[in-house]
Amino acid sequence: MIATRNMHVCTLVGARPQFVKAAALSPKLKEFGIKETLVHSGQHYDSTLSQVFFDELAIPAPQINLEVGSSSHAKQTGDIMVRFEQYINGTGPYDIVIVYGDTNTTLAGALVASKCNIPLAHIEAGMRSHNWNMPEEINRILTDRVSQWLFAPTETAVENLKREGLQDYIHLVGDVMFDATQLFSQHAKDHKPLKSITHYEPNKYYLATVHRASNTDNRENLQNIFDAFGQLSLPVSLPIHPRTESALTNIKVPKNVDIIDPVSYLEMLTLISNAKRILTDSGGLQKEAYWLGIPCVILREETEYPEICHNSWSICAGSNPKSIVDAITKDPNGPQTNFGHRPDESPVDMIVSALMTSSNG
Repeated sequence: MIATRNMHVCTLVGARPQFVKAAALSPKLKEFGIKETLVHSGQHYDSTLSQVFFDELAIPAPQINLEVGSSSHAKQTGDIMVRFEQYINGTGPYDIVIVYGDTNTTLAGALVASKCNIPLAHIEAGMRSHNWNMPEEINRILTDRVSQWLFAPTETAVENLKREGLQDYIHLVGDVMFDATQLFSQHAKDHKPLKSITHYEPNKYYLATVHRASNTDNRENLQNIFDAFGQLSLPVSLPIHPRTESALTNIKVPKNVDIIDPVSYLEMLTLISNAKRILTDSGGLQKEAYWLGIPCVILREETEYPEICHNSWSICAGSNPKSIVDAITKDPNGPQTNFGHRPDESPVDMIVSALMTSSNG
């Protein structure tokens, strides 16, 4: 496959899962002669949540960091829009803007591309929690509405998009994060052994992350989650998120909860692979755990990825202590599904092919 004209895309990233997905797709764009300008919104600005990912995953350094930092949803989204629009107007023209997932960065990039009449590609389109109290749900729905390429990771996502009348823009490609997890889990084994990351032995600890506003901004929910952790028979290793750290001031943390500094992506893959079970409200971590064969307790009432709950591989327990503890005791009762994986062609190959076919046609 050869590009018939010079194509220039602008990719906007700003959070950990987006860095990981870009690490899988960006090399493929380069391989097929597509010029990519990578822009970092600065939504994740702590080095342990940002720069370390670029270093570990060999992602080309962003051409610019918009440095928006943390703020309210409205201000953060608005700041990204203002700065991103100024940047692309000064550095274009661009044939395509690429955004990933469901963050404020995603929505800001989508709105700017739409206002500037630049075709938009949304990777991980069609995911739905059906919970309108989640900012991410609003971000992903609005982004899908203004996209010209909807790269859906699953059949469920395709059906969601069809119900919303967007069938003309759908491409079922599988999950880019599946490619990344398979690739970088091998790197993780050579990067650092488990004993250099934690003092726990394999299968002798639970791995937890808590960062969603519905948990961290609700003291009752957060305390309930930690109360549940305290009832577990194994230690709970919890790499702390900045939002969670600031919320722990008035929370009683059980003795078996081992709060550690944030870890890099490769270190996280190692921790996942060796854990007894995962407890998380993170969407990306749910999927990584599934693909690495580790059962997961989801600290939310719903998930965008219902396929991973097949045969009880993952269980939505919310913040209720009894539900969380009960979920820990349930083992999967059957094989995993083929979630996120397209055996015929890799997601990144299918995405690049679709972009080139549309743009060259």
